[in-house]
This record gives sequence, structure tokens and C-alpha cells, in this order.
Amino acid sequence: MPLRLQVILASTRPGRKGPEIGRWFAKYASNNSDFEIDVVDISEFDLPVFDEPHHPVMQKYEHDHTKRWSETIDKGDAYVFIMPEYDHTAPASLINALTYLSKEWAYKPAGFVSYGGVSGGLRGVQSLKPMLSALKVVPVPEAVTIPGYGEFLDENGFNANELHEKGATDMLAELDKWAGALKTIRTPAADKSSQAA
Repeated sequence: MPLRLQVILASTRPGRKGPEIGRWFAKYASNNSDFEIDVVDISEFDLPVFDEPHHPVMQKYEHDHTKRWSETIDKGDAYVFIMPEYDHTAPASLINALTYLSKEWAYKPAGFVSYGGVSGGLRGVQSLKPMLSALKVVPVPEAVTIPGYGEFLDENGFNANELHEKGATDMLAELDKWAGALKTIRTPAADKSSQAA
């Protein structure tokens, strides 16, 4: 069974450009990796500011939006966050979405396709890494960084250049290594013994 890569659209604001960039990356990943690709749009989950009464590590979810989010994220073996940078940090929508869950994220790798002005969203990515580490997510250093992203958008969507594609190729290769290795940590001992038989 192929490993599942979830391409997560982080921005939820009206007028966002994440969907165009996400569509490009999802297609590129589908054509240039062995991953099964899912596009996950945070805006479709209508997550309010974190509103569960119990700590996420307990997985005692009371709200339907949390249960749906949990079921979706739990299916992923690796993640790529398609994210802009707001005020030198990650979008609040992404930080909030990460906060809702704990075990569902753990022992999985993550990569980044970041976009913005001169910095290409790099400060937002760096601001997110400590939180991901606390959730036991393994951020890979290989990434796609898109400064001046508006130059690459037209009526046909996002038009990647050679550097974007090289970054995507390197990141996908690294995610594949980590996703396979980390899946062995998440596999219960009984499953491992039956696989070895």
C-alpha cells in the first residue's frame, strides 16, 4: 500500500493563492513520487479557535469538527504545508489546526511549500518548526520557497520554474525516506511480527 502524502492548504482567507500553488504541487508530487496524494484544505473544516475541553493527547473529542479533522489527519503518513507568512510567522489558521490534535500528527515527516514577498515565507516556516517538534513531527530541511509568488501566477494557475521543481523533487525524496522509516515506529508490535512472517 502506498504511503499517503497530505498536501495541506494553510491559509483560509478570502483571496488566498494557496489553492493554485497547492494544485501545482499536488500534481507534481503525483507525477514525481510514489505517494498517494490528498489535498486537505483547512478552510473546509470550519475550525473555530481551539474549543475542545480536554487536552488533545487524550483524544476525547466532543465536537464534530474536531472528529472530522482528526479522522482526516490520522490517515496521513507525511505532510506538506502550503503556507504564506503573516507578520513574520505562520498563519493563525494553521497554528490553530495543529493545536487541535496531538497523536494524529506524531512520528510523521513534514515539508513546506512557502510563498510570500522577498522572504518567500521562510520566517513563517521557521516559526512553525518548534511547534511541530513538540507534536513529534519531523520537519525536513528540503523545501520549496517562492519569493515574489505573484510573478508565477496567471489565469492558468501557478507556473513553477526550475528551482521550484528541484526543491519539490528533493523534498519529496526526503519525505519518502522519513515516512517509510517513521511508519515502523507507529506500527504496533503485533503488526510488525505478522509482516515479518
